[in-house]
Amino acid sequence: MATITFIQKDGTKCVVEAEPGMTVMEAAVKNSIPGIAAECGGACACATCHVYVDDAWREATGSPQQMEEDMLDFAFDIRPSSRLSCQIKVTEGLDGLVVRIPDKQF
Repeated sequence: MATITFIQKDGTKCVVEAEPGMTVMEAAVKNSIPGIAAECGGACACATCHVYVDDAWREATGSPQQMEEDMLDFAFDIRPSSRLSCQIKVTEGLDGLVVRIPDKQF
């Protein structure tokens, strides 16, 4: 298991457990994290699961592939730490991952 901390704009934190192999988006949806709409269900066909990966975790989560970068063009307030949570696979190495939820999606 890996723990993931989701931080809302107001600083509210929600720590959830995630199984290796699932995505960060799936962990958010399973735990009803506000701000993660995940309208496409993880198909990388929308930008409603956009998150900001904490700087300490950016290397561990990797860089977006071309398809994800294309979808991020539709997200609100893109930053260097922007990722689609449906494209981040949970591993035991991501135990303790911290992501922030944008002010709004899409």
